[in-house]
Order: sequence, then structure tokens, then C-alpha cells
Amino acid sequence: MDKFISLAILVAGLILLYFGYQESESFASDVSEAVTGQPTDNAIWFLISGAVLAIIGIGGVIRGFVRR
Repeated sequence: MDKFISLAILVAGLILLYFGYQESESFASDVSEAVTGQPTDNAIWFLISGAVLAIIGIGGVIRGFVRR
């Protein structure tokens, strides 16, 4: 059961990374980057939370296989 939860967390992290990438390539992010030098806060939060969830998911999946 733990592997399924870890896999779901991994998939959620990958989805958030995808949305973060899409947000960072948007027009609003381009304008924000031109003015402030960094992308929008939404893009940054999507990328950070997606990376954290993906790392947690990968760790859980690996731990599930090792425990077997």
C-alpha cells in the first residue's frame, strides 16, 4: 500500500513540475522576469512544491522496493 501512495505523490509532484514549467513560460512570467528579474511567484511555488513531492515520492517508491 505504501508503494501506491508514494507513486501517487510522485505523480502529483511531476504534475506540479509540469504546471510550474508551463507557468514559467507564460506571458505573465516573461513580463515579470523582464521587470523584476525573476519569474512569477506561482511558477516558483509550483516548481518548488513539485520538486519536493517528486523527491518524497521517489524516496517512498525506492524504500518500498527495498523493504520487500
